[in-house]
Amino acid sequence: MRPTKSIAFPSLLIACLALAGTAIAQNRQLGNYSKIATIAVPGNLAGGFDISWVDSASQRYYLADRGTKKGAGKIDVIDTNSNTFLYSIPTTAGGIGFAGNTGKRTTSGPAGVVAVPQLNQLWAGDGDSTVKVVDLTAKAIIASVSTGGMFRADELAYDSLDHIIMIANANDSPPFLTFISTDTLAVLGKITYPADQVGLEQAVWDGQLKKFLISVPAVPSISNGEVDVIDPIAMQVTGRYFLNCDPAGLALGPLQRVMTSCAQVVDARTGNTLANSQGNANDPNPIGGDEIWFNPGDNRYYFGSGNVGVVDAETNQPLGFVDTNVPTHSIAVDSSTNHIFVPATGMGVFVYAQTGP
Repeated sequence: MRPTKSIAFPSLLIACLALAGTAIAQNRQLGNYSKIATIAVPGNLAGGFDISWVDSASQRYYLADRGTKKGAGKIDVIDTNSNTFLYSIPTTAGGIGFAGNTGKRTTSGPAGVVAVPQLNQLWAGDGDSTVKVVDLTAKAIIASVSTGGMFRADELAYDSLDHIIMIANANDSPPFLTFISTDTLAVLGKITYPADQVGLEQAVWDGQLKKFLISVPAVPSISNGEVDVIDPIAMQVTGRYFLNCDPAGLALGPLQRVMTSCAQVVDARTGNTLANSQGNANDPNPIGGDEIWFNPGDNRYYFGSGNVGVVDAETNQPLGFVDTNVPTHSIAVDSSTNHIFVPATGMGVFVYAQTGP
């Protein structure tokens, strides 16, 4: 898998080493977590949802809600302190809206969401291959930036140093990344992947490396995927860390540790494998999931899945599962309260908290 741009491969780009520090703790249900609230939202997510985001500084939870019909997409906004629904964006009809539920996953939206606190904005990928810019004061979409694709602009990350959004058109063929200035709304450039690349997944901004990291799934001819390291100024892949699995979610934890959706932990600086946090190799329910959230409030990773997997970010040891029993892939955690937000189709947003030692 090679992007079509010219790519340099420095010596730090190495294949993953044999797994070290293998966790041996048996995964188990965590009885010290309880559901403390069920938050109803208009429509109760009957049409499905995608990525969620918590801005812990403002204690706001944002959820990409597709609605039940075309044009009815919205961002649901929840107060994470009181665990109450506030409103959906856009709040009024007639302005710029989201694609909504088109009946096809590849053209429905909104999809990925990320907060841009410096501008009091939220940026969201949409089903019509655009990125919608939300003014959080006006509670309205104020701009729509095209990525030039045929399908949805999906997951995204924000470079707070250079004020650049990187967003993936994962369903286009070939898939590609687009770089957009949050200052000018100008498209700065793209990276195009090979046509056989099946999707592009969760991305994060690493402020210490001053690079984006993105989870790149396996192609049909190769069973394992990788984490790509991307320079936002040069708009080039400068590193490639090969994994022992087919990844989706990605989270940056402490000490430059990167957690992948299959619970393989790699060093963001070198790509060296540091641990396998899935648990016992014979466990029928290994830790894993789609979206991953690192919560600095309790120094734990949370995995969006039918039951939320929990991993200690200090030791890379799996702690077990929060028993949610809902089909979900989206997860976010407020670091000021350590409350876990889990959306569920047709039910609303469940809130979990650690209620015992």
